[in-house]
Amino acid sequence: MGGEGVAGLGYQELRTSLCWVTGGTRPLPFLSWVLPAVPAPAMGLELYLDLLSQPCRAVYIFAKKNSIPFELRTVDLLKGQNHSDDFVQVNPLRKVPALKDGDFTLAESVAILLYLARKYEAPDHWYPQDLQARARVDEYLSWQHTALRTSCTRTMWQKMMFPIFLGQRVPPETLANTLAELDRCLQLLEDKFLKDQDFLAGPHMSVADLVAITELMHPVSAGCDIFKSRPKLAAWRQRVEAAVGEDLFREAHAVLMKAKDLPPADTAMKERLKPLAQLFLYA
Repeated sequence: MGGEGVAGLGYQELRTSLCWVTGGTRPLPFLSWVLPAVPAPAMGLELYLDLLSQPCRAVYIFAKKNSIPFELRTVDLLKGQNHSDDFVQVNPLRKVPALKDGDFTLAESVAILLYLARKYEAPDHWYPQDLQARARVDEYLSWQHTALRTSCTRTMWQKMMFPIFLGQRVPPETLANTLAELDRCLQLLEDKFLKDQDFLAGPHMSVADLVAITELMHPVSAGCDIFKSRPKLAAWRQRVEAAVGEDLFREAHAVLMKAKDLPPADTAMKERLKPLAQLFLYA
């Protein structure tokens, strides 16, 4: 029963009885003090994700690793599902990830990660209470948007998605410039953020490491062995994967690692992806 009402009857039983007695479809207004409305069941947490997207993978891993219960709502970006009327009601920005928690909706991966960390009281190492440790996490999260993410995304598209999925040739000089920018960002990742630490913001793994590793798997999926000549970064990757758990890490990246096997896009999909493709082809 949803709760006990008059004379031990459940709310739904009592409402049904009163409706029958009065001949109406619901109890009379003056009986509202006797019969409070049955509250609507609370809606659970919903995460709108496409695991081909690096920030979506970060949110997915974080929620799973911290045993946060959620309903996965898959949004296929290549099919344009982020432009559907239903999804736009959740996120008018038409981007994933997106979060719906009851009547509350939230966009942007960093905001979602921090919301989940605070609401579900994730262990402190993810987003430390210490002022300076938290500032280091914030520093990386602020930098990566226009640096590592851009170069990792362009590398994957130019090495794999353009030639294999879209059937479009990428000028060699364009790819060379993209790879050079990726190399520059990787060097900054090592020199500025990782340094001689175990993780990007100190001795423990944080959301900064989670966001970074999911970015770096983009060029890896396209066949770039970015860790081969960078032993410090390779050791960091092993620590992050171990902290996440190999099974969860593999699960989160399964869609990405199979992207090279996608069937060629049809004409309609190529047309729909044209604006996005131009963004990933030209700086």
